[in-house]
Amino acid sequence: MLKFVFLVCLIVLSVQQLNAQLTGCTDPLAINYNAAAQLNDGSCSYPTTSVNVINSLDLPASLQESSGLIYYNNAIWTHNDNNDLNLYQLNPNDASLITTQSILNCTNTDWEEITQDANYIYIGDFGNNSSGNRTDLHILRIAKNSLFTSVISVDTIWFTYSNQTDFTATSGNNTNFDCEAFIVSSDSIYLFTKQWLNQQSTIYVLPKIPGTYSAQLKATIPVNGLITGANYQEEKRLITLIGYSSLLQPFLYLLYDFQGTNFESGNKRKVGLNLPFHQTEGITSENGIDYYVSNEHFSNALATIPQKLHTLNLSNFLQPYINSLTNHIETLNESYNLTLTPNPTNQSISIHSENLTFKTFVISTIFGKIVLQTSVNEANEATLNVESLLPGTYFLSVISNKGILNRNFIKL
Repeated sequence: MLKFVFLVCLIVLSVQQLNAQLTGCTDPLAINYNAAAQLNDGSCSYPTTSVNVINSLDLPASLQESSGLIYYNNAIWTHNDNNDLNLYQLNPNDASLITTQSILNCTNTDWEEITQDANYIYIGDFGNNSSGNRTDLHILRIAKNSLFTSVISVDTIWFTYSNQTDFTATSGNNTNFDCEAFIVSSDSIYLFTKQWLNQQSTIYVLPKIPGTYSAQLKATIPVNGLITGANYQEEKRLITLIGYSSLLQPFLYLLYDFQGTNFESGNKRKVGLNLPFHQTEGITSENGIDYYVSNEHFSNALATIPQKLHTLNLSNFLQPYINSLTNHIETLNESYNLTLTPNPTNQSISIHSENLTFKTFVISTIFGKIVLQTSVNEANEATLNVESLLPGTYFLSVISNKGILNRNFIKL
């Protein structure tokens, strides 16, 4: 009985030590960077900082309310957020107008954002700041292969917010159910709301195919401002949001090194943009480092800011992370089945998976010391001899064709 109790205590202590060693802030640019951490737990904190634009170009007079940007077909594409039904193709070098494409058989109540995937361009007609009670929120989906033809193919994705139950009209700019930013992943659409009341951004998810849906609340990000645009680098696990404060001070909000589509689980860094009194609305990038940003025309008694297209570079904030992706092996979630038997063991351990092909096994102690490393000839089952290991808890990393999966086992 005493032996059993001792073993249980050893397991609990070992798991606690393992968790403490493996998780933490993994970004070397953070104040609380932990060089020993192997798994990013989203705890990184950063010094207050800002970035300057490299260049600013005048946008055409027809684009006073440029509200979203994408980079497609070697050009910048944008739109207005009034009743204008045109897409504008711009030269990225001088912001001059290349061509205009009319999107007919639809309306523009409040086009606030544009994004894309391999086959479609998506336009978000979901601006909702005037009264907060729109019941016709939707996203237009435009087939790219029809964009330069006489008949542009457009269909519609309709949605409501899953947690909006009160549709009483509010005064202007007085709702949390406004939206001006969204991204499209390989299988879903993610909305990033512009919360006038809470100064946060809530993420909602819905399918990316035509239909009518209830957008499901996923998470809320404490951006302390108003989010107006988004750019997604899916393969880099990087989202760059743009917005401004209630005093029209623009900022960028970086989400990166997250797990899967849990965008709030990784690093969250706010970077000021040195463009005071600019109503920044659109953002796009090809590589996650060099960005284009647009602002609407803005005028009041103190200042008049014309519509412009700006370029900026975020290598000081993101280059170390993007460089690390070259050698990055994705950590898989628990949906990938992996069995270790027997566990605990005193001689050997059998490893089996239905959906992974093994390449390498690495066994380390709870203190990170590697005690065994061996390659496998691409199989989905294997047996490791662990008889020579001292009794205790060990950490097994299985490197496979799809990424890395981690398991603990006990050597008796």
